[in-house]
Amino acid sequence: MSTTPPDRKNLLLPDQVRWPLDDSRPAIELVDVSIGFAGKPVLRGLNLKIRPGKTTVIIGRSGSGKSVLLKLMMGLLKPDSGKVMLFGHDLAEVSPVEILELRKRMGMLFQNYALFDALQIEENIGFPLLENSSMKRRDVMKLAGELIRILGLTGSEHLLPSELSGGMKKRVSLARALIANPEVVLFDEPTTGLDPIMIEKVDEMILLAKTQYQITGAIISHDMASTKRLADHVCFLHDGQIIFDDTYAGLLASELPPIRVFVAGAQTSRLAHGAADDAPVVAAPITDQPIVELVGIYKTFGGKPVLKGIDLPIYPKKTTVLIGASGSGKSVIIKHIMGLFKPDRGEIRVMGKDIVPMKDLELNEVRTHFGLLFQHAALLDWLSVYDNVAFPLKERTKTPKREIRERVLEILARLHITDLMHRMPAEISEGQKKRVGLARAIIMRPEIMIYDEPTTGQDPLRTREVDDMIQETQQEFDVTSIVISHDMASTFRIAHMIAFLYRGEIAAYGTPAELRASSDPHVQHFIHAGAVEGR
Repeated sequence: MSTTPPDRKNLLLPDQVRWPLDDSRPAIELVDVSIGFAGKPVLRGLNLKIRPGKTTVIIGRSGSGKSVLLKLMMGLLKPDSGKVMLFGHDLAEVSPVEILELRKRMGMLFQNYALFDALQIEENIGFPLLENSSMKRRDVMKLAGELIRILGLTGSEHLLPSELSGGMKKRVSLARALIANPEVVLFDEPTTGLDPIMIEKVDEMILLAKTQYQITGAIISHDMASTKRLADHVCFLHDGQIIFDDTYAGLLASELPPIRVFVAGAQTSRLAHGAADDAPVVAAPITDQPIVELVGIYKTFGGKPVLKGIDLPIYPKKTTVLIGASGSGKSVIIKHIMGLFKPDRGEIRVMGKDIVPMKDLELNEVRTHFGLLFQHAALLDWLSVYDNVAFPLKERTKTPKREIRERVLEILARLHITDLMHRMPAEISEGQKKRVGLARAIIMRPEIMIYDEPTTGQDPLRTREVDDMIQETQQEFDVTSIVISHDMASTFRIAHMIAFLYRGEIAAYGTPAELRASSDPHVQHFIHAGAVEGR
């Protein structure tokens, strides 16, 4: 039965009648859609319905084609065969101008923000209306200000994107996607890179948009806790097809082997029950002297205290994980350890030497002991996957070509990306890029390895594989691992020691068992916010 949506005009198309809330009339429909690249099929006869007024979450393995699905829905890609229907129109039969008009009925939240670096936050949010409507600037800024308030961004109105944390950028992107009152919003990994508490807040905003304004949502996600909160329908993409379309409860009950494996990889119920099946076993108390130690570190930016007396030991040949909300100071600590920031006061000892008073030449020598995996992979676009992984060996060592090839092939095999060897970064998914970046970082066999959100953008099974790789690297090469993470399941699997940051201070520090037993409410909320229960 069709119902009339609430009186909420699309500010880009104020005369457009909103699509009816009728399950029999999908806002978006893909019919027998197939598409491939360079002779490799990605989607094979796929069928998918995005029901109006509902939230459909599409899950599946990294590289399975979920982002390709979104591009097809937007008309940014054309299928090799099959039909893509948007608001009742076959995109193959409408003009480019008509496609642009149809897109105005949609909002899009990109995985990597896609903000304009030179625009202030309020202008980034208001950009769709400032550029594509006749609304007065003051009215647009008023709407932007309301979204800024709702999303907890008050005070950032006049900042630039470069001055924001990843979590704040994500919220700005969400506000921009919603400001024009679209009928449909497409979300490409809306919670990637966010901590569990911020994921809850973003989920609440998506739910608010749906319930108040009956917005139709299509969400690409790896986060099962978020999927549980948001999904009216869950679609599972596997081997180029949608093999499941039902409720979240139905997903957990499914006996389909690919789904069973995926769900098992995502479950974190052990956190709630205090089990430690995946936690590393520490045979004895740590008695070694720290290989890195922060003592009384204070740091202020623009008059705002960011680190407030940080004392943090990093023990050799162990894995220390830094967790905490976005903006709590985790990345700032890492930049201090690398000598990229100087503290206002305090000592930073690396291998027994205080690096604070060191000049650039000395710091460069210290940095040779570190390896770093960046949050967004930071691959060289003009080099193949093989050459990206080989790059540090070729540029920084005199390793023979034959040995370089052996080491690269070994790392590629261990990370299950040998099949990507000859592809370019632009041809692989975000999750695959992360694995290539990890391979490039590990190949130098550093003494201290720093991982900045290594599991961001990974599906649950790839997350476990990355966790395994971090543990194997730490054990096989006797490296010290420092990991910034938002993923509690991953943290409890790999950590020997965990430091929980809250507003620039270490609110809790200890073993996984000690963190689970912490009485700090912020710690407990953080642990349980991302927990996923099995059936």
